Amino acid sequence: MSDAVDLRVFETADEAREAAASELAAAAQAGKHIALSGGSAPGPAFARAAELQPDWSRAEAWWGDERCVHPSDSRSNYRLARERLLDRLSRLPRAVHRIRGELEPEEAASLYHEELDEVVLGLAFQGIGPDGHTASLFPNDPALDERERRAVAVRRDDVDRVTLTLPVLCAAEIVLFLVLGEEKAQAARATFLEPPGPETPASLVRSDRGRTVALLDRAAAAGLPS
Repeated sequence: MSDAVDLRVFETADEAREAAASELAAAAQAGKHIALSGGSAPGPAFARAAELQPDWSRAEAWWGDERCVHPSDSRSNYRLARERLLDRLSRLPRAVHRIRGELEPEEAASLYHEELDEVVLGLAFQGIGPDGHTASLFPNDPALDERERRAVAVRRDDVDRVTLTLPVLCAAEIVLFLVLGEEKAQAARATFLEPPGPETPASLVRSDRGRTVALLDRAAAAGLPS
């Protein structure tokens, strides 16, 4: 694993989202397999990516993780991407590989594991939670030790999830983090400055074969050297 990260700090969240949108648009134009994320940060970046590149017909859309809810649920990562990205495109991706969150977690994970067979992501678009989690890989969770399966179920107190595993994410040609807001500053420091470890899952996600890019606004980068 390469520890090198292309760390870019922007004055505002909008500027960081613009950079993320440009990376998404370029990956779509190049016809890559693109893993999308959930959370609060990516929505505007999705919408801007649709403006920059409205034709995604050469690309395929995947998800880094999903909550085990119906795709119409407000918590659904698929719903976020559909509303902010897919519904705004002039041409849809040639395939949209949704994690079936309405199924039992283990069944949904098994289906996604099979669907991902021989797939190499061109772009894995990642967020980071205040606790340092990324996708649905949480601190010290057993899912971090998985090396055989491409997707696994993750049991949580709030809502169960399905997530891609570290081998799939680290095999991506580009790992792209978008990290915004002062509440992410401590996690950003742990992810990009401190030694990697399971207490900060995002620190374990680095592209083995290409680029790892981190886009932060000034608030999220507060704990990093200027």
